[in-house]
Amino acid sequence: MNDDIQRINPPALYDGAAYGMSQGSIDPRAGLVCISGQVAWDQQGQVQGTGYAEQTRLALENLRVALEAAGSSLKQVLQLRIYVRGEVEDHMAALGPIVAEAFADIRPALTGVGVASLATRDTLVEIEAMARTSAPA
Repeated sequence: MNDDIQRINPPALYDGAAYGMSQGSIDPRAGLVCISGQVAWDQQGQVQGTGYAEQTRLALENLRVALEAAGSSLKQVLQLRIYVRGEVEDHMAALGPIVAEAFADIRPALTGVGVASLATRDTLVEIEAMARTSAPA
């Protein structure tokens, strides 16, 4: 039954209602939260930042906002997926240090995926996560 699943949509992030999506879903029984792919968008869905490094920083900030709204944090991330427009290898020098700084010694499981396109033509990076919230109910 889904009745106990909670949806999170922090007001600081883009409202995905028009597309039928939430920024995250919490399963309190399992103590887990799944965060939708975060990009360098403002509240109006406009891309901020022009390069891979800048968009990675902004997407990680949006990820932090979503996690905190779910009662979690970057320290609780179990799995991270980073989608990059183009070949991942071509952008690792820009993205790697930013991700390493954000997660320091936490080192979650991570998958990097090169893609042909993301939500908009100007979106270069998208980051999704699964994290722990609290002890299962």
